[in-house]
Amino acid sequence: MDWQAWFLIDWQQVVGIALSVLGFYFCLILFTRLNGLRSFSKLSSYDLAMTVGIGSILASTVLSKSTSLMQGVFAIAMLFTLQGLLSIVRRKFKPVKTLIDNQPVILMANGEYLFDNLKEAKLSENDIKQILRKNGVKSKSEVFAVIMETTADISVIKTSDTSPDWSLFDDIRDNKILVTAYDNGIKQKNRVEVFSKQ
Repeated sequence: MDWQAWFLIDWQQVVGIALSVLGFYFCLILFTRLNGLRSFSKLSSYDLAMTVGIGSILASTVLSKSTSLMQGVFAIAMLFTLQGLLSIVRRKFKPVKTLIDNQPVILMANGEYLFDNLKEAKLSENDIKQILRKNGVKSKSEVFAVIMETTADISVIKTSDTSPDWSLFDDIRDNKILVTAYDNGIKQKNRVEVFSKQ
């Protein structure tokens, strides 16, 4: 193996890479301005795929001799166009949204693990414990819900005195579990208060 090849770069390569990066960078800014703020969001699985795709095209365009700047720019333009079209179709036709997007999953409700959903999400109880600690949770009783969102981000919602606005949870699969767990928690709390007054 020629070890020197790892550390060598000639001025033509430097110029080529610099021009490719500059061209690609300004095209990304232009496409992002045209496509809007959603361009690099992680609101759905296809948004995440878009970000990964752009990174891959950028790497192959900038560092590969076989891919020209114009080929890379065209590929990026196609990705942005597809994302824009898919966003429009997704907004207007609910069946398409259901087909494309993952549905959020409840992993924990009212301090109780939902083991079937954990198994389906391929997560363990220890994974959830780690997430709870990162969110400053000291006790399971502080947890109203732990939800795996469509992008695999995990939301931790703590209990509070504020009654839930159930419309915020209507897109979650098995959202009735939250309602039932919340109602049971309220009943249990009322029983404890009555008992303590006696």
